[in-house]
Amino acid sequence: MDAFLTGASFILAYYIKFYILEDGPGIGVLPVIDYYMLLPFMIPGYMFLYYRCGVYSPKRTVKRRHEIYSILQANTLGIAALIIILYMVIREINFARSVMAIFYVMNIFLTSCARVVLRKMLRTMRSKGYNLKHILLVGYSRAGEEYIDRIQDNPQWGYVVCGILDNTIPAGTTYKGVKVLGTLGNLEIILPENKLDEIAITLSLKDYDYLEGIVHFCEKSGVHTKFIPDYNSLIPSRPYTEDLMGLPVINIRHVPLTNTGNMLAKRILDIIGAVFGIIITSPIMLVCAILVKVTSTGPVIFKQERVGLHNKSFYMYKFRSMAVLPTKEEKKAWTVRNDPRVTGVGKILRKTSLDELPQLFNILKGDMSLVGPRPERPLFVEKFKEEIPRYMVKHQVRPGLTGWAQVNGLRGDTSIRKRIEYDLYYIENWTMGFDIKIIFMTFFTGFINKNAY
Repeated sequence: MDAFLTGASFILAYYIKFYILEDGPGIGVLPVIDYYMLLPFMIPGYMFLYYRCGVYSPKRTVKRRHEIYSILQANTLGIAALIIILYMVIREINFARSVMAIFYVMNIFLTSCARVVLRKMLRTMRSKGYNLKHILLVGYSRAGEEYIDRIQDNPQWGYVVCGILDNTIPAGTTYKGVKVLGTLGNLEIILPENKLDEIAITLSLKDYDYLEGIVHFCEKSGVHTKFIPDYNSLIPSRPYTEDLMGLPVINIRHVPLTNTGNMLAKRILDIIGAVFGIIITSPIMLVCAILVKVTSTGPVIFKQERVGLHNKSFYMYKFRSMAVLPTKEEKKAWTVRNDPRVTGVGKILRKTSLDELPQLFNILKGDMSLVGPRPERPLFVEKFKEEIPRYMVKHQVRPGLTGWAQVNGLRGDTSIRKRIEYDLYYIENWTMGFDIKIIFMTFFTGFINKNAY
């Protein structure tokens, strides 16, 4: 299908250029046969690029946008290679550049549409009981329950869990309709008699003594075997592994920003963004400062100790939005909805997040970043690190003016545990593109928020 669409897109591009956009090939235009002669070289090349870019990897659990991105990536590499070979290597400059451009757009569009149609067809087939994969779970654990949850929430994947084997859970016990069929010893009976497509090893941590024997037996049976670890709460979804002379080492937490190049790139973005932000918002900050000064007594800028990178404290700046309180009272207080300490102007500043603008100077100083987990006061850091698992991981990166949790509505008196989940996702999946996405989201969802008070 992809080979046909690639060839068809290329030839259609020729006819669109010379017969639709123009009145026919003019003098000096290469005949269509010369374009045909490229196809025996182009089509295998594009199929190779599709393979290398992951277009042909299993798609049951891959999201549609990831597949389309792979198609876009392969076509971009393909058209770049084609242009270099034609115009720079063999110097065939008479091939129309506009044909190449039309081909590039058309091939991406047609191939992506074909994949969307194929997905819909497969989804329809699976809803009628065809193209299914039958899976047996070996071991009852939290990981097993989560695996069943995800499969049942996504029937379009076409997975069916036939049952569970476990030594400690009684036979007949069910979880969301999936029954415990027997003990681990029954695996030797079930495998030869049933036509299973896959086995998922979902042993609980206490049963890992059986792991090596089960893996050996499953592989000997020839059935495709997966391992779903019961320690997913400890390691990230995409663990960073090292090869220590043949010994695999899994890092408990992968933090891309510990890489010097990533740190430098993010710091450059922070400096440019902070300078640009200060210049653009300086009239707004001037108005805010005047309003704070004339409507209540006390300093314009409020400084508060927060915990930042590597657990080091710094003073974070904000426009003062509350009545001045004694230091001891201020440290203990947690802002709540309709807090009587907030001034009239302060309510507006908080609701629109304008009180946060002075933190652009924190970013210039290096205390903060444009994007990152929001910093907390030392008192609450001490409290949360004892109550919330992995809370302190957020201090492995600079705190941010905005963050993944904040653009998803987790501000004010919202769940700290939920915020940490979003912060950890950001820390483990950081890219420069992710930062830019969060900055854009902040303009649309982050400034004015119902939870900001």
